[in-house]
Amino acid sequence: MCNFTLDLHHMDKNKILAVFNKKCKNTLMETLDIEFIDLGVDFLTAKMPVGPKVHQPYGQLHGGATAALAESVGSAASNFFIDNEQQFINGIQLSINHIKSMREGVVFATAKNIHKGRSTHLWEVIITDEDQQLIAIAKMTNIVLEKRK
Repeated sequence: MCNFTLDLHHMDKNKILAVFNKKCKNTLMETLDIEFIDLGVDFLTAKMPVGPKVHQPYGQLHGGATAALAESVGSAASNFFIDNEQQFINGIQLSINHIKSMREGVVFATAKNIHKGRSTHLWEVIITDEDQQLIAIAKMTNIVLEKRK
């Protein structure tokens, strides 16, 4: 998970997305070509291309790559609800159901908040293809931790 230090209330959408994507350089998100592309009051969306780089041996989208996409967007989204100067997020649980396979194209993961507590956040992450067909659905729990001085 990337650590974002943002003043989320005083930046425009494109600047926030640019910061999210810049902070993910040299991480798994860059390796998998995951890019944050949209956000709103109640969601964050990222995309990932599907091709040989993220295939399992049978030439289909690897479930682990799908899970990494879901966790990346769910973790990043929690940063909207914390004091990024004093706190950080760790994912503590991810459950994912793989509905449909893919061989090529792009998948989109959109995280929507289900529960926003002081110490935990629960997210639903819907992964679809370019035609909005459901590829996978995930549920992710994050814990809010205090940074050590």
